[in-house]
Amino acid sequence: MRFLIVNGVNLNRTGLREKGVYGTQTLDEINAEISAFCEKNGDTADFFQSNFEGEICTRIQEADGYDGVVLNAGAFTHYSYALRDAIASVDVPVIEVHMSNIAAREEFRHTSVISPVCKGTIFGFGKRGYILAVESFRL
Repeated sequence: MRFLIVNGVNLNRTGLREKGVYGTQTLDEINAEISAFCEKNGDTADFFQSNFEGEICTRIQEADGYDGVVLNAGAFTHYSYALRDAIASVDVPVIEVHMSNIAAREEFRHTSVISPVCKGTIFGFGKRGYILAVESFRL
């Protein structure tokens, strides 16, 4: 299977910011673990990160040929109707991932405008959420 892993706003700072929430590994280190997991299972993963909402929308719109998209939209999760519409516009299933437990954080993080158009949502398992999302496409 072929997966697209998309990370949104501020996730380029993973391992550098709020280490108690997001851990100490960088996004590149996490991506390397995801890639190794995929290769071990005969799959491939491509990675994309942007702090720009439109770039993320465009990348999702260009996801034809992938079996699934794993998306950690960061703060865009809570208010980006543009991202919601981009997900709804494609036939490729999208799994929403958050490393932290968004339900246990600030009130504004409790609402996801993208969840209703995603195949599923995984949150609160740290970097393992990405692996769980990849595995879920086999169910």
